Amino acid sequence: MVSFFYRGELMKDAYEEQALKEALRSAKSMEKRSSVVKRTSKRIQTTINRKIPDHVHTVVTEAIRNMIELSLTSSKYIHHVDVDSSWSLKEREDHLKERLTQYKRTAALEGAGTGAGGFWLGVADFPLLLSIKMKFLFDIAQLYGFDVHRYEERMFIIHVFMLAFSSDHKRVETLGIIRNWETEREKWQELDWKSLQQEYRDTIDLVKLFQIIPGIGAVVGYFANGKLLEQLGETAQMSYRLRLLH
Repeated sequence: MVSFFYRGELMKDAYEEQALKEALRSAKSMEKRSSVVKRTSKRIQTTINRKIPDHVHTVVTEAIRNMIELSLTSSKYIHHVDVDSSWSLKEREDHLKERLTQYKRTAALEGAGTGAGGFWLGVADFPLLLSIKMKFLFDIAQLYGFDVHRYEERMFIIHVFMLAFSSDHKRVETLGIIRNWETEREKWQELDWKSLQQEYRDTIDLVKLFQIIPGIGAVVGYFANGKLLEQLGETAQMSYRLRLLH
């Protein structure tokens, strides 16, 4: 556990006070219904999904299933991050910003490369982007001082991922779990990966489908992947702030 966090009295500096306020505002906004644009996008996406060949759906589904299993049972996504236990929250989050910039660049370039390669490389972007996202989340957990070799910390990481890429109902449910993780964590020994992969796909499919369109795939892949990493970074920061400070 990080050094600035205490289970009894919690003394916060100005940065931590502001960080908590921002996290609570973000959490409150997540409890609101999605915009009309997002709900309309969902309907369009459902229509498009029906026209996609089954073997494409299978590739995406298997990629997500494998990602979940690997993140919970292996060391594939664990790369040691040098962390000083004396760092303040601000110092940790300064390093988080640097990591986010690096991962956004990697994801954007990967998206541009696969988007320029046509249909099948566009499909291949799903597992590649998932791997980048999971490595990023494992790095963030270490920056906040948590042991990612522990199963419960990996399960928390999966819930952060779910929070970033879920429908309205599932997002509110997952937010509640994250806000009460100390009491909820014992309940989560297994996940419904089928539900998770569908939530993830339903959240990002529409924008990613444009990535496999010849001529614009590279541009879409570049900006979409960068934006998705930024969304994940903001969600992770809010989640760990709530866990440490609230």
